[in-house]
Amino acid sequence: MCRNIRTLFNFDPPATDDEIHAASLQYIRKITGYNKPSKVNEEAFYRAINEIATVSRNLLNTLETSAEPRNREVEAERARIRAAKRFGTN
Repeated sequence: MCRNIRTLFNFDPPATDDEIHAASLQYIRKITGYNKPSKVNEEAFYRAINEIATVSRNLLNTLETSAEPRNREVEAERARIRAAKRFGTN
């Protein structure tokens, strides 16, 4: 599950709220073991996602780096090349 959480820091343009929410959802799914919570746990599950997303946004807005921002397309191509090498696909 957590393989779907991507690095969100130091990209141009910056990570969107949707990307941060998706990463938060994957994190909460991983630590709870729920893909979808039961009705009794639903409120706590979704509240945790929103809280993690808020903390993550604050973190990303606070971090500093001297490195040049990364390009999403370049990073995606690098990931495709790594996958092709690892899994032997073209």
